[in-house]
Amino acid sequence: MAAPSITLVARLAASAADARRGVVRLHPEVLDALGLRSWDAVTLTGARVTTALVAPADGPPGQATLDDVTLSNAGLADGAAVVVAPARVEPARRVLLTGSRLARAALTPETVRLALLGKVVTGGDAVSLLPQDIEPAPGLDASAARRRVAGALGSAWTTELLTVATVEPAGAVAVRPSTVVGWEGGAATGAPAPPAAPAGGVGTPSAARPFVAASPTAAADGQQQPPAEPAVALEDLVGNTAPARRLVEWLELTLDRPELLARLGGSARLGVLVTGPEGVGKLTLARSVAAAVGAQCVELAAPGVAALEAGAAAQRVHELVGAARSAARAGTRTVLVVTDVEALLPAASPPPLATIVLDALREAVGTPGLALVATTSAPESVDPRLRAPDLVDRELGLALPDLRTRTELLRKLLTAVPLADRVELKAVAERTPGFVAADLVAVRREAAVQAALRHPDDDEPRIVQQDLLDAVASVRPISMSSSDTLQTGGITLDQVGDMAEVKQALTEAVLWPLQYPDSFARLGVAAPRGVLVYGPPGCGKTFLLRALAGTGQLNVLAVKGAELLDKYVGESERAVRELFRRAADAAPALVFLDEVDALAPRRGQSSDAGVADRVVAALLTELDGAEPLRDVIVVGATNRPELIDPALLRPGRLERLVYVPPPDAAARAEILRAAGRNTPFAEDVDLDALGAQLEGYSAADCAAVIREAALTAMRESLDAAEVTSEHIAAATAAVPPSLDEAQLATLEAYAERR
Repeated sequence: MAAPSITLVARLAASAADARRGVVRLHPEVLDALGLRSWDAVTLTGARVTTALVAPADGPPGQATLDDVTLSNAGLADGAAVVVAPARVEPARRVLLTGSRLARAALTPETVRLALLGKVVTGGDAVSLLPQDIEPAPGLDASAARRRVAGALGSAWTTELLTVATVEPAGAVAVRPSTVVGWEGGAATGAPAPPAAPAGGVGTPSAARPFVAASPTAAADGQQQPPAEPAVALEDLVGNTAPARRLVEWLELTLDRPELLARLGGSARLGVLVTGPEGVGKLTLARSVAAAVGAQCVELAAPGVAALEAGAAAQRVHELVGAARSAARAGTRTVLVVTDVEALLPAASPPPLATIVLDALREAVGTPGLALVATTSAPESVDPRLRAPDLVDRELGLALPDLRTRTELLRKLLTAVPLADRVELKAVAERTPGFVAADLVAVRREAAVQAALRHPDDDEPRIVQQDLLDAVASVRPISMSSSDTLQTGGITLDQVGDMAEVKQALTEAVLWPLQYPDSFARLGVAAPRGVLVYGPPGCGKTFLLRALAGTGQLNVLAVKGAELLDKYVGESERAVRELFRRAADAAPALVFLDEVDALAPRRGQSSDAGVADRVVAALLTELDGAEPLRDVIVVGATNRPELIDPALLRPGRLERLVYVPPPDAAARAEILRAAGRNTPFAEDVDLDALGAQLEGYSAADCAAVIREAALTAMRESLDAAEVTSEHIAAATAAVPPSLDEAQLATLEAYAERR
């Protein structure tokens, strides 16, 4: 006999108590008609089928009130029809979840299980970490779950959502204390340990032994977890094959031939620091190498451990390191991978926990059959003690993907994806300077969304070239995720009127070194390292830079000079180093130092205890130091070039000086047309004549005149349909010229001397 069902109108719950709880509220009469009691499970059928707990409501009988997560899980909009029926719920044997990087790193499977106890889930559902304390399961301590999740995630825990990837048995299941809960392809609760390698230390082939990620609680029990995901073959590590093979050689020598190293006066200890931009594939490389040598991989996510209280963090470190050492002593070749190690071992003011971590890692490296691999995207931020000879004495650097590598990465990522004919992956790769492997995965995902939205009912959907290009435009690379990035807005030099000499000078100094490095090498000359753009305020220096970056498809890091200055000793110099490190990671990149006279004034003339002098020294070192910049151009902008330290302007630094003069009459007319391209002008408005009248007006002043004229028309009537010459005249009187004649004379004299 089929279960009874009823069709109701779905409404979004207004009560904060129900938010993200997986609850649907029905009128008591509806509950009676379906034979339900409070907190029974019901099936909700909309665009998809989901399950929730039911509770009584005071609303009308024909309405079902759903919380936001449940409404989304059912694929419903507010006011849509939903079919409600009693659900058959089985106790869950296994629940695997996916979540954000922060959640996976910070939350242990035990904490997630505690938060999900009493909840009813189905595969594909989104589920929050808010514990089920409205009607908690017997024996559930919701406050304990709340404390553990809040301690791991901080203030974001109430909004974090996880996705249910797999449930056993299939269908609607309830999470119980005996349920195995874990991350898909990662750590889980109560999973069995993998078989140990033979006593001789020779592991199984890489295809049969992928890496293993350990959860802290399982580590305390001496158990290891199932593989997080199949390890990538070494030959598929596009761009990172050479460092991967080098690490394989080190591991094989350390794990297989310790007696050879000892005979030659070496040591069987192995500690490696893998550095590279975030998202470049450091962890993937470590997992692949471990699988290639038949070793078990135990991971310690440093950010998640560092988020805990000191005592809990120390215990977590000891549990994971102890699990790795126990496996090595049992004859299992083991690699302990510490990801983002700077979170646990910061260089600046290391906490007392750092000493405990260093001691634990030193014990791990000293264990036969165990190797240590630490990863970081900020090597200068790692405690120098980690690089001690008896700890981590080797380093591997992973480079940012170049054009050829990005093209090959796209080819690998899109191998199993249906592509339309004439998809040029190289053209897509050319649009992705500074993108790493993780960014290209995001491009693939966004392109799939674009294709699905374009043909939602197509039986044979395909991704076309435009889908990939649109995806590139909507994905910001990890290396450019900071707030100091400059958006070009699609502007190119072709859209900059006049300024032919200025545009040509900037093209030669900025774009040619990045676009034609072979020509410079063939002629045996070094490309210009930097450019100083100077001129009166409001004449388009920043606009020119945006157009330049848009033309060359460059990543741009824009910083005002004063923003890098800090009152604390050493922080300003550190900010300069960090800026140039991020630029190197995002190469080809352009570093724009606006108001550079505030950042690099003449040395010896300040009264700030030498802060400005040290910043100038740090800037000079970065521009022309022992480590040369590659594919990074520095552009400074100022309206007071005479205040800049002369050492910054010598060859090899900001060696090209480009003067941006105030606009002449023809240029002012072009600027007025560009500023008023969307403004309806009356027939009596002559922009050429107006440009000739605005002597002494900068580009910003000309744009302000158009804006003020439109506002004047609106003041007369909010229904105004056009801007007349009278409005222009009133705006001209209200907006005075901003160019100072004395300053213009100084700048022109400086330009003549240079």
